[in-house]
Amino acid sequence: MQTVYEAAGGPEFFLALATAWHARVVEDEVVGHAFRHGVHPEHIQRLAAYWGEALGGPPLYTETYGDETSVVRMHSGNGSHQEMDRRAIECFDQALADVGLMDVRLRGVLHYYFAWATTNTMARYERSAEDVPAGLLIPQWSWDGLDAG
Repeated sequence: MQTVYEAAGGPEFFLALATAWHARVVEDEVVGHAFRHGVHPEHIQRLAAYWGEALGGPPLYTETYGDETSVVRMHSGNGSHQEMDRRAIECFDQALADVGLMDVRLRGVLHYYFAWATTNTMARYERSAEDVPAGLLIPQWSWDGLDAG
């Protein structure tokens, strides 16, 4: 069976999606403040690699940039941010439209992946980045949701 990564179109799709999402969140009145301090110069490429790896693509993120622990630590220690999470998810859904993704099933899987990652792994350690354990692996997502194995 084709992975979500393959069905979406591989690295080109995820780079386009990351570019569209980034443009939307930077301009968003709620989410944008998280980006106003500046971002890594390869933020979009890193994001595309991360999403691709999580959705069945090659381990480009872990081989090039870091592990899940480093990603979660970047998003930790900021307190509760439910409204920001909701807006980030809305921006993601809009970015899916921006890149022309029409396949309803694929859009649904990508939406649920992003919503889950945003409200679970990226929001789990709101008190401190130091609470994030070492050695976390990027959660793998398939057509059926989070892979337990």
